[in-house]
Order: sequence, then C-alpha cells, then structure tokens
Amino acid sequence: MPHPVTVLPQDEANQRLVSYVHPPDWQNPTPTDTYDLVVIGAGTAGLVTAAGTAGLGIGLKVALVERHLMGGDCLNVGCVPSKCIIRSSRVIGELRAAPALGVHPGEAHVDFPAVMERMRRLRAGISHHDSVQRFSKLGIDVFLGEGKFLSGNTLQVDGKTLTFKKAVIATGARAARPGIPGIEEAGYLTNETVFSLTERPRRLGVIGGGPIGCELAQSFQRLGCEVTLLHRGSHILNKEDAEAADIVQKVFLEEGMQLVVGADIQRVSRSPEGKVIHFVRDGRQESVVVDEILVGAGRAPNVESLNLEAAGVTYNRRGVEVNDFLQTTNPKIYAAGDICMNWKFTHAADSAARIVIKNLFFSPFGLKRSRLSNLVMPWATYTDPEIAHVGLYEEEAQEKGLEVSTIKILFSSVDRAIADGEEDGFVKILHAKGSDKIIGATIVARHAGDLISEITTAMVGGLGLNSLSSTIHPYPTQAEGIKKAADAYRRTLLTPRTQTFLKWLTKLS
Repeated sequence: MPHPVTVLPQDEANQRLVSYVHPPDWQNPTPTDTYDLVVIGAGTAGLVTAAGTAGLGIGLKVALVERHLMGGDCLNVGCVPSKCIIRSSRVIGELRAAPALGVHPGEAHVDFPAVMERMRRLRAGISHHDSVQRFSKLGIDVFLGEGKFLSGNTLQVDGKTLTFKKAVIATGARAARPGIPGIEEAGYLTNETVFSLTERPRRLGVIGGGPIGCELAQSFQRLGCEVTLLHRGSHILNKEDAEAADIVQKVFLEEGMQLVVGADIQRVSRSPEGKVIHFVRDGRQESVVVDEILVGAGRAPNVESLNLEAAGVTYNRRGVEVNDFLQTTNPKIYAAGDICMNWKFTHAADSAARIVIKNLFFSPFGLKRSRLSNLVMPWATYTDPEIAHVGLYEEEAQEKGLEVSTIKILFSSVDRAIADGEEDGFVKILHAKGSDKIIGATIVARHAGDLISEITTAMVGGLGLNSLSSTIHPYPTQAEGIKKAADAYRRTLLTPRTQTFLKWLTKLS
C-alpha cells in the first residue's frame, strides 16, 4: 500500500483533498503484462497525457504513477491556491481605490484564517477533477508511489514492475533549496508550504522578485502583512518588459511594500526579535527583521529518484534533455512539463502533453510530428495590475536580426479604462517593419491575462494588425486598447503619397 500523505493543516478541507488526490486506503492495481504507455508524474503534463491517450478509444493500456499528490503543483501548491488568495487580496485593492470612485466603504478587516480556509475549501472542491478515482474510471491504472526505472522499458513502483512500450516523464519541478547560509536553521517558506499558514505573519520577508515572489508579496501585503521584498536585480520582474515592470513596482511602493532591489543576501540569523536577513546593497551592509521568510526564487527538476541512467535518459541540472519533439535520448521515452521545459506554466505543460500524444501515436502513421518550438506561448503574472506577454520582446527581435516597429497604446486613452479608474497600463504590440505581422505583445492591465488571448489567437491564426483593426470590439471595453493599436498601424499606411492619391480620387468623384 502507498505511504500516506499529510497536508497541513489537517482540517476537513485538506482531508477531503487528500481523499481525492492521494487516498490513504488506495490499493495499487496488479500491473498488466505490458503497457502501451506509462506516465510518471500526475501534474498537468502527466494528467493530460494519460487522459488524452486513454481517451483515444482504441484500447491502449495506460498506467499513471504519482509519488505525492495528483494534480501536481498547479492544484496543490501553485495556480489554484495562489489565485484564491490573490482574489481575496484584490478586494482590499478595490476598497483602497473606492474613494477615488466616490465610494467610502470604511476600514476593511482582513480575517486571514478565513482567507486561507476559503482557499483550502475551494482547492478541495476542485480536486476531484484530478482525483485517483476519476482517472481510474477512465480506464487508467493509477499507481501511488515512487517510480524508478529498472531499464529502458521497465519501471518499478511500490514493489511492482511495470513493463512498457512507451513512457512519458512528467515529474515536474520543485522549489529550489536556497543556498543562503543560516536560512535552513532559521526556517523558511516556499510555494509548497506557504499555503499551509493559518495565522498571518506580521512581518514577511520575500526573497525573489520574479512572478511567484511578486504575486505572493503583493497578496500578503494587502492581507495585512508588513512585506519586505528583496530582489537581486535592479527592478522586479526583470525578465518582463521594463516599462511594464516599472508600473507594477510603482504600485508596490504606493501600497506600502518595502522594496529592496539590488540586494545581495549574505546570510540569515535568528534573534529575539525574529529572523534577520542580512544583505548588501550599494556596498552597504544592511538587515531586516521578519517573522517569516518566503523564498520565491529558483526551481529544481524532480529527477533524483527516477534512476534515469538505467533507462538511458540523459539529464542535467535543468532537467531531462529532450529534442524539439519532446523525445529523450531513449527514443521510447518522452518528457513534458517543468521537468524539461523553460516555460514553467500549467498551460505550457498542457500544450506539451498534446504534442507528446500526437508524436507518440499519430506520427508513426505518417502524420507530421509536432514541434515544441512551433508553440506560440502566452503567459501572465497575476499581480495587480497584471502583466501578460506573448511572442518576442523588442530586445529578442533585435538579437534575431528582425526589423520591427512598436505600437504602444496607453490605457489612459481607452474610455473603459478611464471609467474603471484603471488607466495605469498599456498595450504594446511589436510587428514586422513594413508589415502587419505581429511578432510579440505585452499588456499591462487589471485583466491583462484575459486580454492577451486575442493577440495570441491572431498570431496562431496568421492574422495581422489589419484583421484586428477590422474586428468589431464591443464598446466600451478595455480590449479596445488592442483595436486602437491595430488602428494606429492602419494610420501608418496613410503616407503623404497615399493621401495625395486619395485627394485625387475624391476630386474625381
């Protein structure tokens, strides 16, 4: 029987969660002689691969192996719990903005334990979609336990040997252990443990100004923590468009967050006052005292216990090595998701799983294999405002030798954004010089993650700015910012020569 798993706190919601994603009474099935496919890891990539293969309806035998919690990071310690907390924190942001809208709601009281309880309850309610029971009903043999390759076509789990024709490694990644002296002794949180909090830390130090660190730093600041965000770079979200990052950084400061950029963290110690983070900034030794430390920087691939050498699968510190078809150095074994990809997003893992299914079961019959490099990948950072991006940044386009032009529309010129009191932000679209072909886009807005899909669809469908300009957008919506950008491109076509020609045509009429 698999080892039991505990999720803290052990309240009703978390017990319900565990009953779905790692039931304590689960009995692993007796393996079939040979599986058509064995999937190791039941996060997004693994679940989509297993369900998609079983759903082909051609009688393929599929096994799914998970050592911890079905649903992986997204359900348990990532997208779902973080967005529940972000939603609660956004209410505070709305209340703070209310006086400017003529509404004076008074001082809000944050019930932090209730916020966390709501998150746990909603997570448990969603978890049945990723449950052992559901996947078993799909005809998949679900094995709970540590998977370990014995050879290039066998895997051991819970003392049982699974023989396979093909396999997919989808074991994901985890929060990396920070190499900061003293932090292990002082204790710290990561995304894997922060959602177990039941009481609000008064002072919270967040290390890392990337997407995870920024999303959680802003949320906990709004929920009543005194947050100090420490980041090594010169500004937060340094992989994003600099203008976009500056807007979010300005909001953080306005909301009272202590922001320390250019911080070189030296060590962590304990004192009677709390945990002390020692760092160097601008050549000066400084420190900050907090009650809890949240580390939001760095991911490590889950490769250690797989015995990949026995399977002939090559890996490195970044994860399993794959080609553009997501095939490993063992041609019978593929990989998908955080274990092998630079894009560490749930939707990227989902898309990779679809590539794997096609390349495993359709390309042998003559269909063209799908490539990872052909994906048009959007992403969003769910701060308030959000930053969403797709395609290339200007610097990347220049490095590739592409001649591009940029159109930028401020939301202060979009009627709905003005009415909403959400003028801080923009739509920036990068297009090929002399063409309406879209190369990339960045949006900063309250719901930028929703808005970016229109541009992504246009890029995938080969539609350019002319098509977006011709598309009717409901008025008033913030999506009009996209149409305004497309209209701005159309106006560039009205050269003096074109205008002279139009005047001549008008006279003839």
